[in-house]
Amino acid sequence: MNWDRIEGNWKQFTGKVKEQWGDLTDDEVAQLNGNREQLAGKIQERYGCEKDEAERQIDEFAARQ
Repeated sequence: MNWDRIEGNWKQFTGKVKEQWGDLTDDEVAQLNGNREQLAGKIQERYGCEKDEAERQIDEFAARQ
């Protein structure tokens, strides 16, 4: 699935995002509002990974949806 569809249906995907990245708070997920770059930033911040790793995780997440 492409990210535009995920972004457009963000409220439906928030539970799946929380399953994937459980360290993100409900407020953080809600504030992201489907913004891929902000999600990558939060993943980097919470999990201490590089931008490339965060992007890879997001790509895998989107591919499974």
